[in-house]
Amino acid sequence: MDASPRSNTVSRGDPLAGLLDGPRARGALMIRACFDPPWAVRVEDRAPLTVMLMVRGEGWVVPDEGERVRLTAGDLAIARGPGAYTCADDPATAPQALVLPGGRCAHPDGRSLNGSMDLGIRAWGDRLDGSTVVLIGTYLMDGEISGRLLDALPPLLSLTPAVWQCPLTPLLTEEIGRDEPGQEAVLDRLLDLLVIAALRAWFSRPEAAAPAWYRARADPVVGRVLRLVQDDPAHPWTVASLAAKAGVSRAALARRFTELVGEPPMTYLTGRRLALAADLLRDTDDTVGAIARQVGYGSAFALSSAFKRVHGVSPQEHRTRAG
Repeated sequence: MDASPRSNTVSRGDPLAGLLDGPRARGALMIRACFDPPWAVRVEDRAPLTVMLMVRGEGWVVPDEGERVRLTAGDLAIARGPGAYTCADDPATAPQALVLPGGRCAHPDGRSLNGSMDLGIRAWGDRLDGSTVVLIGTYLMDGEISGRLLDALPPLLSLTPAVWQCPLTPLLTEEIGRDEPGQEAVLDRLLDLLVIAALRAWFSRPEAAAPAWYRARADPVVGRVLRLVQDDPAHPWTVASLAAKAGVSRAALARRFTELVGEPPMTYLTGRRLALAADLLRDTDDTVGAIARQVGYGSAFALSSAFKRVHGVSPQEHRTRAG
């Protein structure tokens, strides 16, 4: 079986697998944060995704916008950028440090901390045996997380051990303090798996705000069309051909699809094709022309025009930035 990134990106039959085939950490920032109350860290790094796993103690994640989340031992939170937030023992505690883009750390007034809070290999904070320990993994570049996945997530989500238990936690706790050859790659893959496991648990909850197209899978008509598009996005689909496969009229399909998914069938198809193209540009060395054929465009020019119209950059520019 082909296990290349390409075969994993265009997932067949399971739309959740396709959605979760997004994390690709490359030198992600991994630290063990150790604190004694009172403590507070202001995060303004604009990172696309950050995972916080509370190993010991408790704390709060307070976003600038939206509801704050309390974490106790075993709880996990995922923050989607670029919004800023504060992590603290108490929402009222004033920040003692500031995290900036690229993992740089500073005093609240912007002065560099100059490593004053470094505690050794991937450890940071007050003291190694602090009463609060949080494992933090940060994807630093936009290209490490697919746009489809980011669009499906709220700015901040959390899971408790009652709904999420992962055997990766003790392994990550052990590996984060090691300094061995290839350790960065090991931690990158563990972070990817941790995110996938957490998001799979989150999407399975009835109250999770899953994307409209994901909820629409249960509809007998729209779900059929979604599976057709997801399984074979390169096929020259039209509203008429999709309606015929679903056993309804074009007007009925257009109306029902738009109502449940939030956009017309062909708009969804275009978005799906361009999202797949973005992932392939990131994960493969295929030419733009080859990728165009894989996702349903007749030429590199046709894909480039559509890609730039939606993403604001050319496919090659997107590839360069993701790399």
